[in-house]
Amino acid sequence: MNMPETPTTSKKEWMWNSGSLSITELVEEQETRVTRAVGMFQRYVQPWLAELVGSTLFIFAGCMSVIENPMDTGSLQPALAHGLALGIVIALFGEISGGHFNPAVSVSVCLVGGLNVFLLVPYVTAQLCGGLIGAGLAKIISPTDNYFNTSGGAFNAVNDVDEVGPAVVAEVVMTLFLTMSVCMGAVNGKTRSLLAPLCIGLTVTADILAGGSISGACMNPSRAFGPAAVAGYWTYHWIYWVGPMIGAVLTGILVRYIFKLCILYVKSTLKLMLGDEKIRLLLK
Repeated sequence: MNMPETPTTSKKEWMWNSGSLSITELVEEQETRVTRAVGMFQRYVQPWLAELVGSTLFIFAGCMSVIENPMDTGSLQPALAHGLALGIVIALFGEISGGHFNPAVSVSVCLVGGLNVFLLVPYVTAQLCGGLIGAGLAKIISPTDNYFNTSGGAFNAVNDVDEVGPAVVAEVVMTLFLTMSVCMGAVNGKTRSLLAPLCIGLTVTADILAGGSISGACMNPSRAFGPAAVAGYWTYHWIYWVGPMIGAVLTGILVRYIFKLCILYVKSTLKLMLGDEKIRLLLK
């Protein structure tokens, strides 16, 4: 009786199939590694670079607007330069890093849940490094007399102890205004707008026009740190850290907690008064 023939695989064919399987696995593993590396780059390195480059460009423009500011324009030239430069770099790099370029902004965005807490220190580091680079570039190209007459674009509006209190309060309020514009215009889902870069830039312009003569209208520790370090001008420098950070924390509290409590209160009130007879607790 003849038995049906069963397909047999030669040793050579088996080795070939086994080798093909191993090559496929190696290719898939390599692709996984590449994908993981790209993901890490886009998640951590690319935002850091965006914050570094954006901060450099913004602070360079800001310092130059002060160093080369004609005496007859007052705060107008720095206000326009800072506002326009910030709006531009936010539009350019906002989709990569969020477009902070300001430690106070990063703190407020982190508090409202828009930035991973593990990225806060790298962001602030990039912004401070950008401040140093931008201020250094401004020093390289500026005429010596103009540079030293303006302290290299550092903040020198406060010269007396009596001016410290108003300057700190001004920095708190102006930074609150700025960080509120960022959090509500670019982070909060319900109020987020495509016009956020313009709104944020105009907020900086308005703040400088309003409070430039009181504190210099810094609102940005990296903007204060860069020219202060390059020019060696540290007089009342702490004001431009304490004021903006308090404003940033207040924004985080307002947006994350106060607004949320207000929304819960409104919802509960509507439930009391506007629901149908099964839901409504009053006037059934």
